[in-house]
Amino acid sequence: MAKKILIVDDEPNIVKVLASRLKANNYDIVAAYDAVQAMKKAVADKPDLIIMDYKMPAGSGVTVFENLQRIGELGIIPVIFITAFAAKDIKDKVMKMGAIDFITKPFDPEDLLHKVKEALGDT
Repeated sequence: MAKKILIVDDEPNIVKVLASRLKANNYDIVAAYDAVQAMKKAVADKPDLIIMDYKMPAGSGVTVFENLQRIGELGIIPVIFITAFAAKDIKDKVMKMGAIDFITKPFDPEDLLHKVKEALGDT
């Protein structure tokens, strides 16, 4: 059974690129385009991994991450942040919260795929 990845980004083109790359590597993809959708999809679909933008409409990725951590079974889902904001304090904050990684845009698709496989134990 393919592992499920929730991609959360307010830029449809980013979601499309990530989804295409991950589907080509046999992952099931669920997409959300803001923080509210991200929470709904995480609860409904219980993904194996979340790739989430830091800044988006209807709440930040950090807010979603904090909310997920308050919900037992969802709090253990690994999260990789992907963002255009490369500030060290933001990276430090999400890493201290328990994020698996913090990748800045533009990103190297091969590097991201490697990090996804690593996070899911598929290496």
